Amino acid sequence: MQLRGATAIITGGASGLGEATVRFFFEHGARVVLLDINERRGKEIAEELGDQVIFAKADVTSESDIQRAIDLALETFGAVHVLVNCGASAPGALRRTVSRDGPYPLKEFEEYVHSYLVGTFNINRLVAVAMGRNDPTEEGERGVIINTTSISAFEGQIGQVAYAAAKAGVAGMILPIARDLAVMGIRVTAISPGVIASQRALDLPEKVKKSLISQTPFPNRMGKPREYAHLAHAIVENPMINGEIIRLDGAMRLGSK
Repeated sequence: MQLRGATAIITGGASGLGEATVRFFFEHGARVVLLDINERRGKEIAEELGDQVIFAKADVTSESDIQRAIDLALETFGAVHVLVNCGASAPGALRRTVSRDGPYPLKEFEEYVHSYLVGTFNINRLVAVAMGRNDPTEEGERGVIINTTSISAFEGQIGQVAYAAAKAGVAGMILPIARDLAVMGIRVTAISPGVIASQRALDLPEKVKKSLISQTPFPNRMGKPREYAHLAHAIVENPMINGEIIRLDGAMRLGSK
């Protein structure tokens, strides 16, 4: 699948990994539908980049929001070839399974699972329907789906039980969905970032940032959002990358805290 001339839906496109991917894909000739719940910032980016980028306000957990965004992509650009799924929102605080306040609130745990896991599956299933209508390439490809998990799915730290469980669920879906959609010529993959210099990571206490960076052998720094986008581009254009989760972490392996 060649990125130039393709249409990509990018969720969470108004900030962080998603925004970097919107900009990278635009620079490499893709048409982009930017999905986010942040309407003001999403529209600013779309207006800045011009008519090859359009904005759709959408929550990834909403069937109607996502279907409207897909319909907008089809009406505007005629097809959907690529999905890069960076969008989710859930409580940001660390919380242990049992703390001085008692057991982990079940509702908060459910919010993580609903946002990261259910939201990811929701957009995968709906976008796949649209991709399945595409004419195949010479390789028989009709679409490429790139999801985002996390190294916390494999090495969750103290206080990350809900986030790690939700992201592990995303990781567990990749191969089955890839196998489900193989008959349609749709590849399904995931990128598993380490610590990326998004605003959320940059806002961490200095002590925490130094600890995380110290666990990254080389390069001994935070990753850059554009490095995520670069990898997403490579996945789109390499037809043998399928059913795979690629770590983007500088050989980082998280300790318990």
